[in-house]
Amino acid sequence: MAVPVFCNSCSCEPRKPTPRFFLTSCGHVFCEVCLQKGKKDECLICKAACQTLVLSKQTSPDIQGLFMGLDVLCKKYSKEVTQISEFQEKHRKHLLSYYKQKAAKLEESLKKVTQQIQQIQGMKPPEKTPQLPFS
Repeated sequence: MAVPVFCNSCSCEPRKPTPRFFLTSCGHVFCEVCLQKGKKDECLICKAACQTLVLSKQTSPDIQGLFMGLDVLCKKYSKEVTQISEFQEKHRKHLLSYYKQKAAKLEESLKKVTQQIQQIQGMKPPEKTPQLPFS
């Protein structure tokens, strides 16, 4: 269910024929009639300096999202979040695979070098134990 839109000053709701509704940069909503009663660029509620934006079907999706029900927003973004999650999981798996392959190559190199060291050590003539002159 969408969040109901109503004027924060007179509490009227959009009807036909309806005055246009505006969203202020401070987060208040006003009908055109009430907005014209106030000072230009000043909120009727909080008196803050503000800018206004006409609420219409051409309003940006980000602003329209402020008036959507949470159930609709959840459904809308659930698919996007799922796609992002799947992409990131695929990316992590690819990176993990790369590091596993790299680790396997390093282990194989270490094994070869260890074998070469053992072979070299086996080729050395045994070290002679120094004999004491008094034996």
